[in-house]
Amino acid sequence: MIGNCSIIIRAYNEEKHLGRLFEGIERQTLNDVEVILVDSGSTDSTVAIAESYGAKLVHIRPEEFTFGRSLNYGIKEATREFIVIVSAHVYPVYPDWLQSLLRPFQDDRVALTYGKQRGPDSAKFSEQQIFHQWYPDMSNLNQFTAFCNNANAAIRKSLWAQNPYDETLTGLEDLAWAEWAKQKEYVIAYAAEAEIVHVHHESPRGVFNRYRREAMAFKRIHPEAHFSVYDLFRLTMTNILSDLWHALCEHMLLKNYYSIFWFRAMQFYGTHMGYRDSSLVTPQLRETFYYARARSTKIDSKRDIDPIRYK
Repeated sequence: MIGNCSIIIRAYNEEKHLGRLFEGIERQTLNDVEVILVDSGSTDSTVAIAESYGAKLVHIRPEEFTFGRSLNYGIKEATREFIVIVSAHVYPVYPDWLQSLLRPFQDDRVALTYGKQRGPDSAKFSEQQIFHQWYPDMSNLNQFTAFCNNANAAIRKSLWAQNPYDETLTGLEDLAWAEWAKQKEYVIAYAAEAEIVHVHHESPRGVFNRYRREAMAFKRIHPEAHFSVYDLFRLTMTNILSDLWHALCEHMLLKNYYSIFWFRAMQFYGTHMGYRDSSLVTPQLRETFYYARARSTKIDSKRDIDPIRYK
């Protein structure tokens, strides 16, 4: 049965966001779900919140954490065939989020589905532009590329058993898995109706670290890839100009002028440095990469179905 799924949540000190995610799960049209929280050493009330909602707990030591390893820990404990993967600092917009995310699995060729992401109203303007670029309003149930994102995705456990997530990558474990699935001639589906809000309120250093970490992983997956100084300046300037134009058209330029410059500069400088860095992930880098977190709020509905009204 397609609606019978396990939800894997990776978390570290997410007490500010986790309750809203669990509330959104409880309000889904599909309620035959198993929820597993993989905690990597939280010192706040994250674990207590998960327990209060009846989630199954899996623990991973902070020094052992990678995105791929924590997912493998959680999926090993799952008892359902369909595995839904979400970040702890997201929450569903609509009560049919799970139903929409799992519906493409009616096609036996589909190995992975992923859904739309949007930021809260308080997200940086450039972050919102990225969400709109990467997650369009139109679904694509057989996309050409292996792009996906494990902040809001689902896979088949039987296929994961053949190819667990790469535990050595500093990020993009989802992309590596999707490329394996494509090589095996499985289908990657994008379900725009499966919409979540993804909270990413980061400092300039946080943005730099995130894109550096992901670029290091991308270089591992694609050793032939390059990101030159020319690419750094070209992409920084073109994206800044694009953001400024869109902010002006939306009458939001004054509010977002400063953040557009620093966000895009940190995004592409972090990417450039990640491509250059071929060193091992030291304990200091691990702390930098994996233990910075975000803040919260909400967005408006764009569909006929009413959005979830959170408490």
